[in-house]
Amino acid sequence: MCSTGTQAECPVQFSQKSVVVEYGGSVAVNCTATVTHEGMGWEASEGGVDKTRDSVVTWSVSDLTEWDIMPVCYINYNITHDTPCQEELPVTIYNSVSISIVNHSGPMIEGEQYELQCNVQDVTPVQNLTVKWYKGQTLLSQTNFTNTSITPVNKTATILITADRADDGAQYRCEAELDLGAEGPQPPPVKTSEPLSITVHCT
Repeated sequence: MCSTGTQAECPVQFSQKSVVVEYGGSVAVNCTATVTHEGMGWEASEGGVDKTRDSVVTWSVSDLTEWDIMPVCYINYNITHDTPCQEELPVTIYNSVSISIVNHSGPMIEGEQYELQCNVQDVTPVQNLTVKWYKGQTLLSQTNFTNTSITPVNKTATILITADRADDGAQYRCEAELDLGAEGPQPPPVKTSEPLSITVHCT
């Protein structure tokens, strides 16, 4: 069995080092043998490929719906080894998000503090999520999340504001961004809430 570290890596190459795909999307990755072998294939709960003598095998799924899928390309290139060498393809599945601002209705009183809450539903991977708060075009704050989950979760970001008469008619909004790195979609997926227009009553 090959492994990283003291032993050599498996003599295979992927057509891409890692995969970032939206839930329900399609994916296709080639695994190419770099040596003569006795058989190779893909092990995966979706899109597995039986052992073949071909030098290129393709893992493909047209509708990827399994969050914890871990596709592995294996190759048997040394007949003295009973166990094939294998390499796992890193796969990140992300989900689009929907957001809303809650915890406020009606006019605000000048000088009072108010908490606005942004709900982000069904997001994954949450460690790639950033929630930003804007007043008009001005960025007020942003929240990053560090916990990890491969299945969708709901997250909440809040902001405290103090009502000011100069803010009468101002619009607040939150944006949820998934930065999935160089392998992910560019620009990163962003969802924006409906703007919240505030009315400030002077004291």
